[in-house]
Amino acid sequence: MAAEPKKGNAIVETVKTVVYALLIAGVFRTLFFQPFWIPSGSMKDNLLIGDFLFVNKMAYGYSYASCPSIIIPALGLNIDAEDICGVLDGENTRFLAGEPERGDVAVFRHPVTGRDFIKRLIGLPGDTVQMRDGVLYLNGTAVPREAAGVFEETAAPQGPQRLRPRCENGPVGTGGTCTKSRAIETLPNGVSYSVLNIASQGSDNTPLYTVPEGHYFFMGDNRDNSSDSRYPQQAGGVGFVPYENLIGRADRIMFSSAGRSMLFFWTWRGDRFFKGIE
Repeated sequence: MAAEPKKGNAIVETVKTVVYALLIAGVFRTLFFQPFWIPSGSMKDNLLIGDFLFVNKMAYGYSYASCPSIIIPALGLNIDAEDICGVLDGENTRFLAGEPERGDVAVFRHPVTGRDFIKRLIGLPGDTVQMRDGVLYLNGTAVPREAAGVFEETAAPQGPQRLRPRCENGPVGTGGTCTKSRAIETLPNGVSYSVLNIASQGSDNTPLYTVPEGHYFFMGDNRDNSSDSRYPQQAGGVGFVPYENLIGRADRIMFSSAGRSMLFFWTWRGDRFFKGIE
């Protein structure tokens, strides 16, 4: 009669399996694709709160920012990527470097807070960028834009953070239709995407920014509801983003849920599964 395996050995093997699985997942997340859940409405209507995507880390190569941050407030964990791979930080360089292009939707580390942000790349090193009366100017030339109707959504709390959308036709009561003017903007390299307008505000008129060498200028598509490079870091904004802070390019939405949890299957947006990002 065969001897039964010792309980202690079974526990050790289980622990080993879990550790190996975590190591494999960590390597995959560091080198290839990083999951990203859209937490806010700064990229509407191209990315909605609750969209889930994988960020292609191979697109721009690797730097210290390629290492994942491990933030689990419930467990008191807050291990920053710089704590893990800070030895690679410096000289604003990358390994197996790839050059980002205007119009890319990219995830990057905020230069001050270290938190992951997702925005659209507008200005390359050496470019001048300015907003005048809500119109984007690149290198002194207005970026063409065409009116494209309105974007509609329900005026109600959205996502796990229960954020309420800002409305051009506001104030709108809960359950009402929240609208924003929509336009199609086309960058000099031919990349087109939609942008939204909510109101006339300070970010519609900015100083003339000159993007430093080795840095990039990012903006949200929901122009009046985005903290981005239009706001200097001293004022809590993003400012210019160093090349080494880029994490990867977002190419496709894999899954989308309009509810507080991805487990609420009745809130899934089936029309956004595997949707390409413009």
